[in-house]
Amino acid sequence: MLANLSRNLRNVYRGWNVKGRVARYADWLEGSQRVDTNGGDYDHTETVNDYYDLCSEFMQYGWNESLHFAPLRPGETLEDSIVRHQRLMIDRLQLREGMRIVDIGCGVGGPMRRVARESGARVFCVNNNAQQLEKARRTNVEAGLDHMAEYMECSFMDMSAIDTNTFDAGYAIESTCHAPDKQKAFAEIYRILKPGALFWGQEMCMTENFDPDNSRHQDIKKDLMLGIALRDIATCSEVNRALEAVGFEINEGADRDIQDGPSTPWYQPMQGRRGTLRSAFRRTPMGRKAMIGGLRLAEAVGYFPKGSVAVVQLMDRTADAYVAGGESGTFTPLYCFLARKPG
Repeated sequence: MLANLSRNLRNVYRGWNVKGRVARYADWLEGSQRVDTNGGDYDHTETVNDYYDLCSEFMQYGWNESLHFAPLRPGETLEDSIVRHQRLMIDRLQLREGMRIVDIGCGVGGPMRRVARESGARVFCVNNNAQQLEKARRTNVEAGLDHMAEYMECSFMDMSAIDTNTFDAGYAIESTCHAPDKQKAFAEIYRILKPGALFWGQEMCMTENFDPDNSRHQDIKKDLMLGIALRDIATCSEVNRALEAVGFEINEGADRDIQDGPSTPWYQPMQGRRGTLRSAFRRTPMGRKAMIGGLRLAEAVGYFPKGSVAVVQLMDRTADAYVAGGESGTFTPLYCFLARKPG
């Protein structure tokens, strides 16, 4: 696995000054705030691209090819929880063979492959990140699913190349949280869905426990925004208002981390209290620190590209922010909604 990671990083990072890109990324939040105050140019799409260019391979190595969170159950692996969560989405969207659906921000195609295999629907994959989109295409070919997918490299903020009323259903899993203008993003999705189509979304949100006057809560929010390339973090009710403002009817909306019966907090895999020894090495604080130490040596002897340590250090801080948001009850990556474009 480390050999594959090294090879993939060499392909992705070829010709880059990785440390320089990490430093530029680490300044994005302050830079955007300076632009807000003093004027100038700032393109959040570029920031999100930097984030995924730098981190995507490490995210797949440490987490899953489906780069999203899922409600967890005791005794269930993270991988099994993700599959169960994706099957819930397939069921809620009523996906079936013959449908043409859109995956908004498809990542490397993990959810798309589940959808195609289990529903028989064809998936139109939208992604603004060229590296991820190419990885999705290659993996689909290897999985024998390329004939079930179409691909478009574009921002979901402007999908004008797609005709109005095109898709039978759609979903956006932890993608529209990156939108600099959530209402505009939802309006574009609304436009390309057919009348009567269902839309599933999974959003990263501040919960009702978030107190904007609490400095600790504000620090957690800032750390999350910086680490995940989020221009802002909406509350669940703000997401609902943005959906309704563009015309969607909300059929259901809930923080899926709040479950009936026994459950495990969504952030627990990053705490070190869950999973196998191999997953602990990749996800837990101790494992992440050990990887940073190992990468220092691997960089020195040329086995890993220079700058790899800086990327993992960035992701380590982000993991700590996730845990702080989860433990404080102020943040969830599991606000899931099912909305409908009226017929």
